[in-house]
Amino acid sequence: MVSSGAMQRLLIVDDEQSMRELLEHVLAREGYHVETAENGRVALERMKEYAFDLVISDIQMPDMTGIELLEQVRATSPETVVIMITAFATVDTARQAFKLGAEDFIIKDSGFDVDELKVLVRKAIEKTQLRQRVELLQKELTRRSSFDNIIGRSAKMQALFRIIETVAPTHSTVLITGESGTGKELVARALHSHGPRSNLSFVSVNCGAFAETLLESELFGYMKGAFTGAATNKKGLFEAASGGTIFLDEIGEMSPAMQVKLLRVLQERVIRRVGGTEEIPVDVRVIAATNRNLEDEVAKGAFRQDLFYRISVIPVELPPLRERAEDIPDLVDHFLEKLAKASGRPRLTCSPEALRHLESYDWPGNVRELENTIERAHAFESTSMVEPERLPQRILHYSPRDAAAVSIPEGGIDLESFLAELEKSYLREALSRTNFNQTRSAELLRMPVRSFRHLMTKYRLRDR
Repeated sequence: MVSSGAMQRLLIVDDEQSMRELLEHVLAREGYHVETAENGRVALERMKEYAFDLVISDIQMPDMTGIELLEQVRATSPETVVIMITAFATVDTARQAFKLGAEDFIIKDSGFDVDELKVLVRKAIEKTQLRQRVELLQKELTRRSSFDNIIGRSAKMQALFRIIETVAPTHSTVLITGESGTGKELVARALHSHGPRSNLSFVSVNCGAFAETLLESELFGYMKGAFTGAATNKKGLFEAASGGTIFLDEIGEMSPAMQVKLLRVLQERVIRRVGGTEEIPVDVRVIAATNRNLEDEVAKGAFRQDLFYRISVIPVELPPLRERAEDIPDLVDHFLEKLAKASGRPRLTCSPEALRHLESYDWPGNVRELENTIERAHAFESTSMVEPERLPQRILHYSPRDAAAVSIPEGGIDLESFLAELEKSYLREALSRTNFNQTRSAELLRMPVRSFRHLMTKYRLRDR
């Protein structure tokens, strides 16, 4: 381990007392803290007590050779620099020393040059200090660019990390807003894992994935006989999360009747199972999320104002990926690293041209769409690099001007039919891209699941 003090600590290992004293004298005058050891075993005992920046060791020593000492140092303290010194140098010995990680090799003969040694020591120390600084910078950069798998070094993401660090230690209710695919659940999990309830349950539920009656029994549980199929008593997710955190994703999809029931839970901190009369106390931190503008929903009467105030004690807004395109290279690297570990394949890189296309695209599906794109490219790529031809056509041929291009034929257009066909096309594309998962398809199109299912029925679209 490299010592952190201004004075660098050196260890001289040599069975010749005169050589130990010479090197100690020379290097101490250079401003180093120098200690000595008469053999390898004593040296290893010293290294258990102190962290040395540099070891200078003779090779030919009784009991333990310098090569054997070098092996031990590399195994127990790989950051420590080792310079070998000997009067009996051979090509094989030198090769073995360098192979084991020796920094340099000095011949100890009648022409031994202490000035050369001083230069080698200084350069070795400087190299070590540089490596240490680089490692610290890399650690700091990693810390600044990621937070519990939330990736980004952009100004907007750094601001988000600061919010998480500030808000996480509290018990306050948080409302996370942002487009679909921006990573709302990741932020919720980060708030939980860095908060006072981190050692207890984190329970996540997508409020838009259940019908009203099913959502109530899912959240609050039910009593035996409450409805057909209720053969036993069942705890709800609020009880399961008691002491920990419950994450209510897509809370904007909740029906007005469920909003009333949720409001009561937040006010009274008790729940009542479906078909039950007993009030059960619950102690949970509530984190909610939505891709809707709840203030607009309140204005339209679609979302209760009092519930909105209850869940938005601390609002956290996630930026869409198109507003932080500078984070795309880091995200791509993260996904490629993740895929390499999962697949056992060598890690791929992304070609500059492919990366240019990825940075130019507007990513309506945000980070989730980017991750899916990289996963697809990884699956089809047979070389060591993701090339543009592995990217979808919509990305390769995307242009901001294309979205604004509008033309009306000379004979006019049946706008209603045109929009219906366009709507059907987007529904089919979303279903295809999500492997016919209706919830994810609805998220991709930034619409409620109920509305998505209504359109599927309207246009007679099938799941498969």
